[in-house]
Amino acid sequence: MDRIEGMSDHGSASGGSAGQRKLPSGADLSTASREELVRLGSALDGVTIEHREDPFPVPGTRAEKRTERKVAQWFFIAALAGLGFLAAYLFLPFEYAPPGPGSRHLLYQLYTPIIGVLFGLTVFAIGAGTITYAKDLLPHETAVQERHIGGSAEVDRLTTTAILADSAATSHIGRRSMIKRAAALGGGVFGIGLGVFSLGGLVRNPWKGGDRAALWVTPWASYNGEPVFLRYDSEQVTLARPEDLAAGSIATVFPYKRSWSEQQAHDALRASDSPVMLIRLHPEQATQVIQRKGQVDFHYGDYYAYSKICTHLGCPASLYESQDARLLCPCHQSQFNMLEYAKPIFGPATRALPQLHIAVNDEGYFYAKGDFIEPIGPAFWERRS
Repeated sequence: MDRIEGMSDHGSASGGSAGQRKLPSGADLSTASREELVRLGSALDGVTIEHREDPFPVPGTRAEKRTERKVAQWFFIAALAGLGFLAAYLFLPFEYAPPGPGSRHLLYQLYTPIIGVLFGLTVFAIGAGTITYAKDLLPHETAVQERHIGGSAEVDRLTTTAILADSAATSHIGRRSMIKRAAALGGGVFGIGLGVFSLGGLVRNPWKGGDRAALWVTPWASYNGEPVFLRYDSEQVTLARPEDLAAGSIATVFPYKRSWSEQQAHDALRASDSPVMLIRLHPEQATQVIQRKGQVDFHYGDYYAYSKICTHLGCPASLYESQDARLLCPCHQSQFNMLEYAKPIFGPATRALPQLHIAVNDEGYFYAKGDFIEPIGPAFWERRS
C-alpha cells in the first residue's frame, strides 16, 4: 500500500464512495499497476477482504487437471447436445405422417420432444460447466463492503475496471486451455443453434410459385375446371349434401377431387389451410344476412362456407352459437358475426373470415366454385385484404 498511500492529491472527486477522500492524481492513476488499482478500489469502496484462498496455488497439479477435465466435460456435453439439436432440427421429419406400416409417424411424434430435450441439455450443460468452474476453480473469497450513497467518481470507475480485470486474471482461465476450448466449442454450437432456430422459419420462400404461391392458394383451387367437392373428415370419402345439416348447425369440411390419388386426398385433408365451416342458418336468420361486396352469390340458400382458420393467429374457430349466429375462436375469444359476412365483432381479430364460393351440382353434392378470393389465416404485410 506504500505507493497508494503516497499518491499525491490534486483535488477531491464529488459523489460516490470517494466522497471527501483525498484521491490520487491522474498521473499516479495512469502509472499504477492493476494490483495497486485493485487495492485502491477496495479501499475507496470500503471493501475488506476477510478471506481469500486460491484452490490451486501451485499450477499444473493432478488435482487441478482433474478438476479442469470435470469442468470441460460439461462444455463438451453442451457441444454434442447442440450439434444433436442442429441435426434433429434440420433433418428429422417434422411434417405430419399418419400411423401405418412403413410410416414415419413415430419420428413425427418424437420430433418436438427430441429437439426440446437436446436444446434443454445444451443450456443445462453450459450452466453446469459455468457453475462448476466458479465453485471449484475460482479463488474462494469472503469480502465485506460498507454501503454508500451517490454516483461513482472517475477513480471509482477506473478501479472497478481494474478489479474486474483482476478477477479474470486470478481465475487463471488463461492457463486452462482445455476449459477455454470446451467452453468456446459449447458456447459456439449453442449460439449457432439459436441462430438456426431463429432463422429456420425464414429459409423457405413463401412467394415461390408467383400467383400460385403457398400464401395465395389453398387445396380448394382448381386449374382445369374439375369440381372440388366438400367432404367430411372420415375414413371413407363422404361428400357433403344439403340434407346433412339441420338448421342452426355447422360441419367441418375439406376439399376433394375425384381425380386425386389416395395420398393427394390425404394431404388435402391434413393441409393447414383446408378446413372450412359449412354453416346452415336458421330460416329467420337468413333474411337478416348482410352480404359482403362482391360476394353476394357466394352462399347456397341458407348455407354459408367460411374458412375455419381464425384471422388473428390461425387457431381453429369452431364454437358456434346458433341462436346469435356468432362464431367464437377458443384461443383468444375473437367473435365473428355470421350474419354480416363473418365480420369480427369482439376480440383481437381484425379481419373477416374468408368466404368460400359454394354451389350444389346435379348429383346433389356441395362443391366449391373457386378458391378463396383472399388469403386465409392471420394477416401479413403483402395481404391485399
